Amino acid sequence: MAVGLSAIPPLLPVNGIRVGACSAGIYKNQRLDLAVITCENGSKSAAVFTRNAFCAAPVIIARDHIQKTSPSYCLINAGNANAGMGMKGYEDAMRVCHHLSQLAGCPVEAVLPFSTGVIGQPLPVDNICRVLPELIDSVSENAWNDVANAIITTDTLPKGISRQISIANQQTTITGVAKGSGMIRPDMATMLAFIATDADIDRQVLNKMLLESVEQSFHRISVDGDTSTNDACVLIATGKSTAPYIDSFDSDFAVQFRNALTEICVYLAQAIVRDGEGATKFVTINIRGGKTEEECRNVAYAIAHSPLIKTALFASDPNWGRILAAIGRSGIERLDVSKIMIYIDDVCIVENGSRSGKYTESLGKSVMGRDEIILYVDLNRGNATISFWTCDLSYEYVRINAEYRT
Repeated sequence: MAVGLSAIPPLLPVNGIRVGACSAGIYKNQRLDLAVITCENGSKSAAVFTRNAFCAAPVIIARDHIQKTSPSYCLINAGNANAGMGMKGYEDAMRVCHHLSQLAGCPVEAVLPFSTGVIGQPLPVDNICRVLPELIDSVSENAWNDVANAIITTDTLPKGISRQISIANQQTTITGVAKGSGMIRPDMATMLAFIATDADIDRQVLNKMLLESVEQSFHRISVDGDTSTNDACVLIATGKSTAPYIDSFDSDFAVQFRNALTEICVYLAQAIVRDGEGATKFVTINIRGGKTEEECRNVAYAIAHSPLIKTALFASDPNWGRILAAIGRSGIERLDVSKIMIYIDDVCIVENGSRSGKYTESLGKSVMGRDEIILYVDLNRGNATISFWTCDLSYEYVRINAEYRT
């Protein structure tokens, strides 16, 4: 069961966005597995995609299409990644895009395809095309929760959040949904996420805002250190709010919106970790005292990606020697280990590079037994800091991934 994560409340509609979901029969057991997000003319979009060199066909197409025009449709299927299929995968994804564009009367470049699920299986194009007319006819402003349910795979819960902020006394709405549970590590945005707002924002500013928010959220999570072939994060601004136009990255209005957007992204990123496949612990890693943010990030990566640390977390075992080993192999040049301090919550386990005189095994075990843990590492070599989020590695993770295709 997801750690500290509950069912999402009804998500708020976004003026200028209509959404819908249906079953295309991609799964053996009928469930919502196909979703669409439609954008009114004049909407602006930004997106980031996986850096995995073996990226899926829909990633290649969506990345190309968004460079050519503002998208009118995001079409997302679950249950099939359409990855590792070579030219056939590309042709199949384009067939779906062409079919939707003909139904909607828009250029094919205005359709962005997204897929998630099993790699190496042919996309069921006929199934998807057969239900597209029904799906397009059914869209509404109020079906965001259906979209959140349709895009999940091994997730135990859908993930979504809405926020409303006041900009110059005018209400602006932001709604976002995401999917992700396994095959999660920071190398873009390591999942699928779709965020929409009615704010009116310059396209270049919108892109810069998304990159900043992704860096502070989706780039700072890891479930298993495995980067997907299909990751994407899309931000759509319809401009339908009466709030002032945002044409500068650093204006007061822009800062208000950026803070809210980052809050949305951080929530969704943390929700993915909380729902990590078989996760029983949600762990915040705070690294401070680095010379640069990059070396803080490298330390966080080393800790979050260590199977030995993650299994110790699952066992509630305060085996802090594994943390020392991870920090030591993180690649920091001329690291003075005698200055390092490590805390688990409020328990000091390492002081000046060695076991704290105040530490006892019983104290360590008591904090390691909590569902939510904060690990503090102070490198004491600079002023850089970073926060990172991860989870433990349990028997259930192995079972889920061993049985994924069966």
